[in-house]
Amino acid sequence: MRLSEFIRQHVDRIVDEWEEFASTITPAAEHMDSQALRDHASAILLAAARDMEKPQNSKEQAAKAKGEGPDITPSLDEAGASHGELRHTVGFDLVQMTSEFRHLRACVIRLWVESLDSPQTSYFQDMIRFNEAIDEALAESTAAYAEQVNHSRDIFLAILGHDLRAPLQAVSMSTELLLRKTRLEGDALTCALNIKQGARHMAAMVSDLLELVRSRLGKTLPIEPAPMDLADAARTAIAEACAGNPECDVALNAHGDTRGTWDAGRLDQLLQNLIGNALQHGSNTCQVTVTLDDQVDVVCLSVHNHGTPIAEEAIGTIFDPLVRSADETLGQPSTSLGLGLFIVKQVVDAHGGTIEVTSNEADGTRFSVVLPRKVQAGNNYSTTSRPNR
Repeated sequence: MRLSEFIRQHVDRIVDEWEEFASTITPAAEHMDSQALRDHASAILLAAARDMEKPQNSKEQAAKAKGEGPDITPSLDEAGASHGELRHTVGFDLVQMTSEFRHLRACVIRLWVESLDSPQTSYFQDMIRFNEAIDEALAESTAAYAEQVNHSRDIFLAILGHDLRAPLQAVSMSTELLLRKTRLEGDALTCALNIKQGARHMAAMVSDLLELVRSRLGKTLPIEPAPMDLADAARTAIAEACAGNPECDVALNAHGDTRGTWDAGRLDQLLQNLIGNALQHGSNTCQVTVTLDDQVDVVCLSVHNHGTPIAEEAIGTIFDPLVRSADETLGQPSTSLGLGLFIVKQVVDAHGGTIEVTSNEADGTRFSVVLPRKVQAGNNYSTTSRPNR
């Protein structure tokens, strides 16, 4: 029996062995069900079988061996790429992902050879074609995996750069006020000037970092939930925002029990970005209000400000990355890179919550977040342990 026909007839048996092997890749596979473990295996095998039956001359074979020539197996490439992306998402490292293809190749050849009574010369060509197909799928999976790694790195750098701006502004403004309102001499004056100069240099580096990752973003944020009080986090965020904006007016209204199990660092990002957004786009004469409400199994957070409303056509894309709106109150484009609200949405999604925005001239702009008191099982927890190989 030719290898392509053998694969079609025994695809379920081969995929069973794929699943059995994939289940041993821990800890990434520990929480994966059978469907996730078998991901794209059947599609890769069947696409490989179809490819093996297509005519191929020596020139095409040589080009394929070098990764050159036209794509003649788009279904194989698509299945391989999708597999690489999903394996990255669930926590496989690159060596573990490629080891699946090594096992698949060995499994198919072993089962096929065991089924043969009298090997023929044509069977060696079948093995060559099968190896070519698996190598093509592996190349696509590896490329897709590497792209996901790059995106994850870039979103980390983007969020790092974006969120460094708030504490840097607080340092800069506090130093400026200290120099203006306090008579400093000697070492004290030297230290204050050094802080001011250092903050200026750091701000320039952050700007360069944000430019580097401006057009490259990634996926879901990892979180480490722990018991905390959202009201305490809101007070801290308001104090830091006001340190960087001495003339701002932010009020906190907390009602009921505002405790839950969340990632304190991520919620600080959320609060800093929502409050900073309200201060940037709100009216200078009106107050920004942060409200927390106890709703039994969830805590509701809202940040409200008056000012120029968000355009109706912009509401649908306001949480997309790199979307920047013109700051009409200043008559010039905003200096924001459009990451703040994207980060907010990512934090909310990571906690299994929801976020909505309403904006009009009469009522102002309100961002409303609903957070479950406890993150649901299956959310993207981070881990410090390395998977076994």
